[in-house]
Amino acid sequence: MDIIEHAREVFANDRYATDVTGIVIEDCSVNHSVVSLKLDDRHRNAVGEVMGAVYYTLVDFSFAVASNYDRPMTVTLQSSITYMSSCRGNTLYAEADCTKEGRRTCFYDINITDDLGNFVAKATTTGYKLDPHFEHGPQNEKEDPFREQVYLYEQSRKKRQKS
Repeated sequence: MDIIEHAREVFANDRYATDVTGIVIEDCSVNHSVVSLKLDDRHRNAVGEVMGAVYYTLVDFSFAVASNYDRPMTVTLQSSITYMSSCRGNTLYAEADCTKEGRRTCFYDINITDDLGNFVAKATTTGYKLDPHFEHGPQNEKEDPFREQVYLYEQSRKKRQKS
């Protein structure tokens, strides 16, 4: 299984982004991801425009995939989004890239475009790295760069089954 398929399998557990919203991982690597969303009526607000929360969900999910690729679990500390123009296409793309990687924090720029090439929104996100359950590093990540996420998902599933 290639890394993108594996990432899709792991992040399928993010049910809001994948099931409810319909976001798909297109690309992922260290400090980088691209996700997409084919728009339909459920993504529109009362006046027919794409709902702001749809853009934010794209930003958040793209950040999650890029920042958790090969490191301890990273969560959002702060995120800011600026809406540049209305979406005119039928598909949105969010591309996340790390601008600075620190020991405990990281900083990402996420750009959202549509399939017509329109620059729709820009976000900046600051992440915080939680303490890992596993030792991280290039030699360990060759086994499975997403093993931390799989472990935590299994732990939360066991807790839900008990209650």
